[in-house]
Amino acid sequence: MSRTALRNRWNDPSGGLGYHWRARRYRVRLWQPYHARVAQWLAAWQPPCRTLVLVGPSAGYALSDEFIARFAHCVVLEPDPLARWLLKRRLGAARCRFETLDVFDDPAALAALGTRAADTAILFCNVIGQALDADTAPPWRARQHAALVNHHWASWHDCFSSTVAPVALPDADDIARGADASAEVARRLWAGLRCAVVDHGTFGWLPETQHALWHLAPHQWHVVGWGVHRPRST
Repeated sequence: MSRTALRNRWNDPSGGLGYHWRARRYRVRLWQPYHARVAQWLAAWQPPCRTLVLVGPSAGYALSDEFIARFAHCVVLEPDPLARWLLKRRLGAARCRFETLDVFDDPAALAALGTRAADTAILFCNVIGQALDADTAPPWRARQHAALVNHHWASWHDCFSSTVAPVALPDADDIARGADASAEVARRLWAGLRCAVVDHGTFGWLPETQHALWHLAPHQWHVVGWGVHRPRST
């Protein structure tokens, strides 16, 4: 069966030229607390694997060299040509291999990702909540969980976003209620504030979930979730 190849995307919801401009402008001033939290998550994630597949990492702004160095091989699925160039400059052409599986638009590509060797870990780099929405996320989530059931994989992803900072982050009770409670959770997080909140369709994506706040731009705030899947045999 032929597969859809990953198309080049210079402007994309999960990256593109606008994102690189924001990174240049806000990475130090606004993003450092969020990147520190992502670094903690990645330091605690210790899959016993030699190969790492990065799905949608952009230029790897949130990925430390120490994290990448833990793996012998790195495979990158990234549609942004500028991001690929920046990542290659940083890691070196011999350090990472760029492939063209389009796991969001092609079910066969997602299934192929799941057939990789057992010592392959897969990391979705803040891309699921951008590539999908509240309508398309649930069916894709079912396919993802089925395809990757035998792999170590993890994801951090946008759950909610708004032009106003929330008054709280999800707590244990919110997480226990799962994806079906996302609308109620969003109302609680922005309780008393007059603003629109975008539900990215990813709340409750994985049962073991933690959350952080990302101040993406002066008037843009994201609640980001982190979760990990481990194969049953480990």
